[in-house]
Amino acid sequence: MLRVLAVDDEKPALEELLYLLRSDSRIRSAEGATDATEALRRIGRALDAGPDGDNAIDVVFLDIHMAGLTGLDVAKLLAGFARPPLIVFVTAHEGFAVQAFDLKAVDYVLKPVRRERLAEAVRRVRDLVVSAREPRQPDPVGPALPTPVPSTPPAFAQQAAQGGTGQAAEQIPVELGGVTRFVPIDDIAYVEAQGDYARLHTEDGSHLVRIPLSTLEERWASRGFVRIHRSHLVALARIDELRLDAGTTTVRVGSAELAVSRRHARQLRELLMRHVRG
Repeated sequence: MLRVLAVDDEKPALEELLYLLRSDSRIRSAEGATDATEALRRIGRALDAGPDGDNAIDVVFLDIHMAGLTGLDVAKLLAGFARPPLIVFVTAHEGFAVQAFDLKAVDYVLKPVRRERLAEAVRRVRDLVVSAREPRQPDPVGPALPTPVPSTPPAFAQQAAQGGTGQAAEQIPVELGGVTRFVPIDDIAYVEAQGDYARLHTEDGSHLVRIPLSTLEERWASRGFVRIHRSHLVALARIDELRLDAGTTTVRVGSAELAVSRRHARQLRELLMRHVRG
């Protein structure tokens, strides 16, 4: 069972998070800290005591925006230890996901925290903790049985993004903190550029991948994705409305309203007409 430290400088948010964590049967204990200094003090005691000590901490659920040291600062400090606790960021801000990847966070949970989403983060943490605790088995004599591959081979990731044939072509791998999930390409409504990354938007949320938007534009053109702006790539079948207002063109994709640049407006209208005609 997991030993958890939750860190948030907003007391109501911390109490709600602790309530949800303590109601999960996979968690042995969940304690709270209201600032980074207190959190680092507790983590320091836990590391001194060792993994079997009374104060041991398996994972820190960490807010990002806090007075003084931020959650990202805490994560950077913990990265210097030999065996730091795992980290799950819990924040109201999507814009720090790239840093979360770089700091090897297990998960990135957005506020307001939903019970089901938090349960998924706990599952990921538990899988990693259980795997780390299991003793390594000696190689068996004779032919070995196939074992699950913990990470996605680069060639598979490329094939999935390209949209070729076969099962791999129907999904794109999304990694966060060493955990790989597979998002069906047909579930993606639109893609947003974020530097050298791209954020995939689905009905259930969004996912960050280390693939430039221009690469996805080229590879997914045959799947009905069209560039509407330097920042957006949209699945043609997911466009609900096309609006023209005083020379400005926008599209509605679900609850999102996206701008269409002038250079792409004419092509988009033509493609939509062809799509409607079948």
